[in-house]
Order: sequence, then C-alpha cells, then structure tokens
Amino acid sequence: MNSTSKAVVILNGKSAANEQLRQAVIDLRAGGYQIEVRVTWEAGDTQRYLQEALSLQADTVIAGGGDGTINQLVSCLAQLPPAQRPVLGILPLGTANDFARSAGIPEQMAPALQLAVSGTVSAVDIVTVNRQRYFINMATGGFGTRITTETPDKLKAALGGVSYVIHGLLRMDTLKADHCEIISETFHWQGDALVIGIGNGRQAGGGQRLCPSAFINDGLMDISIVTAQQWLPGIVHNLTGNSDNPAITSARCRSLEIKARHPMTFNLDGEPLSGEHFRMELLPQAVRCRLPEECPLLSHRQQA
Repeated sequence: MNSTSKAVVILNGKSAANEQLRQAVIDLRAGGYQIEVRVTWEAGDTQRYLQEALSLQADTVIAGGGDGTINQLVSCLAQLPPAQRPVLGILPLGTANDFARSAGIPEQMAPALQLAVSGTVSAVDIVTVNRQRYFINMATGGFGTRITTETPDKLKAALGGVSYVIHGLLRMDTLKADHCEIISETFHWQGDALVIGIGNGRQAGGGQRLCPSAFINDGLMDISIVTAQQWLPGIVHNLTGNSDNPAITSARCRSLEIKARHPMTFNLDGEPLSGEHFRMELLPQAVRCRLPEECPLLSHRQQA
C-alpha cells in the first residue's frame, strides 16, 4: 500500500472505544498511510460506508468486528460489480473471531491493522444462499446454531468463544435433530441431523472445527453432518483434540440444496436465516482479501 492508497475501516460500534486500535491507526497514519475510520450504529451503515469508501477511491475496506461484521461487509461487496470491489481487510474484534483465527490473522491490533492495509492480496471464494444472502466462512444449522444464537451477550463478553460450549452443555436437555435432505452434484443424504456445517472456512461456534480440511480458494464447499448416533463419539473425539473426525459424515461440492419438513435456521457467519429450503452456490474468487503469507485456509498462493 503506497502513500496514495486509502483504506477505510468500517468498525462495529461495540469496538469504538478500543484503545489499541486507536493507537494503531495513529501510528500508521504517522507512517504515511491514509486511513479513515467509520463506526456503525444501525442497519444500513455498512452499505453506506462502503459507498463512501468508493467515493473516496479507497483501495481497501476493513471489517473491524467479529464474524457477523465481516459477513455484512462481504455481503455488501458481493453486490458490487467485481471490478469495483475494493480489497477486504479484517480486524478481529468480535467474541469468537472464527474466520480470523482460522486464517491466522493476528489478534493484536497493531499487526492486524498492518496486515489489513498492506498484506498480500489473495482472491477467495464466498457462498451465496438463495441468491440473496452470503457467507465467507461457514453456514451452520441444527443444535449448534441454536446455541450460538441463544448464548447471552454477557456470557460471550466474559468468556469469549468458550461461552458457546458452556451454554451448549447447559442446554443439552433441548437436544433435537432436524430432519432434512441434502442434495449436491456429488452427494445425497437424508436423515436427522443434529449439526450441519457447510464450510468455505473451517470453524464456527467459538472454535468448533466442523470442516477441518476446507480451503477458501479451492472452488469447493465442505459438508459436515453430525447425527444423533454420531453425537457422543463426536464430542469425545473433539475433546481429545483430534482434527479429523470419523463421527462426521463429510462431502465436498460446488452447489447444494437443503430441504426440510419444517423451518430450520442456518447461521451464516453469525447472521441467522430461517426457512424450509436453502440453495447454496459457491462463487469462486469473488472477493480479494489481505491474508497472512502462510494463511492455513489457502490451498495455493493466488495473488490478485
């Protein structure tokens, strides 16, 4: 990023008082970087600030927040013509930061901001759902989604990603499977699913690696399904720290359909979507993103 380039940080209002970020912005500005900061307050702010970034001819727009904040900005970018999309940067300021952590983005604000404004650019995939919604990391359905949605904000603030696990253990009495059918060009499954993960990235729900082999630039989605019969061995396997889980039914595809007999809720990078029918289609290399040189989510180095 040179002195004529501009970056706009679109910052979740909950993180507006972050002193480490404030100092990191001051330091980089002193080093010649042109960085603008905009703070979201209400629905529609992300879209409005993205349009402002375009009018400023910003090369990079930075999502400052958690997975939901990244999702909002990615969704806005996806609605622009590809040639007009600025590069995406990420500042991990949420509770779980599942996408940022699995991508190897630094947790400290100074190196994270440096990466966001000047890191190597890679073209990455995203997924569209019913051609109206998007996700860059993962869509999760079933019991895990209900736990993620219901976990109290105070518990998340106090314990971070661990809060999802604790709240889930407290709600085991509500364990209930969703009967559905999943159809893709490579895979057909029907049954009662406790947890469904559709992964562009690898983890969700505060560090649960539902799709441990996924890459964000391979042109494929990873499917992981946990049934009632697989639930207990799946928990034991996760507790032992193993990454490849034999208790999970897995597949890969470019597009898929999910049909249910009753309304289901999928969590798209932290943003809920309910319905009885979902069509998910991968959009290859749709967004350019600044990521670490050795990002674990990249299958091959693809400079953009």
